[in-house]
Amino acid sequence: MKYMMVISYDGSKFHGFQRQKNVRNVQGYLEDELSKILNEEIIVKGAGRTDRGVHALYQVVHFETSKDVSNLKKSLNSVLEDLKIKKIKKVNEDFHARHSVKNKTYLYKVDLSNNKDENYYLKVRNNLDIKEMKKVSSLFLGTHDFKNFVAGERLDYIGTILDIKIYKFNNILYFKFKGIGFYRYMVRNLVGALLEVGKGKASKKTIENMLKHPEIDKRLPTSSPNGLYLLKINY
Repeated sequence: MKYMMVISYDGSKFHGFQRQKNVRNVQGYLEDELSKILNEEIIVKGAGRTDRGVHALYQVVHFETSKDVSNLKKSLNSVLEDLKIKKIKKVNEDFHARHSVKNKTYLYKVDLSNNKDENYYLKVRNNLDIKEMKKVSSLFLGTHDFKNFVAGERLDYIGTILDIKIYKFNNILYFKFKGIGFYRYMVRNLVGALLEVGKGKASKKTIENMLKHPEIDKRLPTSSPNGLYLLKINY
């Protein structure tokens, strides 16, 4: 039978989600503990790969087993460190943690007071023009070629941003992105670009050109992975 599992984890304690040798990673760690408890080899498939340092408040994986899972959540949470099982649910055989995703929401946290733990926030000392950042962020809404905001080579860079919210609370600046087709470093590059706008180092015209002319190979700073959180996945 196939099961969906919702998990959360502290990305500062792992070298990313993807299974790798000789480093602590979410996928390998979870597979090891599942295999021990169920006494059979378990392979988990994730909704996506978070990079080293990126956190997840709501990540989804699926796995298959014929064993009884009625006490699995409790058993796992009693032994796991820096990772928590939030829900385990039986799903149809055609469910896939990655391929069945409709959209994802990411949250990015910026510490404007510079007194928070840097493992969980990006620290920014500049005075930011938040009003201008909100105005320019609307350029990212809709479907675009995001090549100038994605790391690495792909066959295509088309993605769709459904919603962007930027708000400030208690000296923390939050960026929330909901969309389809987030690629490597994309959210971090979008935040980096908007922060450059807030600092007055990039303009609305800069962002427009980067979206309209992906061939120009323009790059703005990539923000730290530490402030990034996978917030929600919808199926």
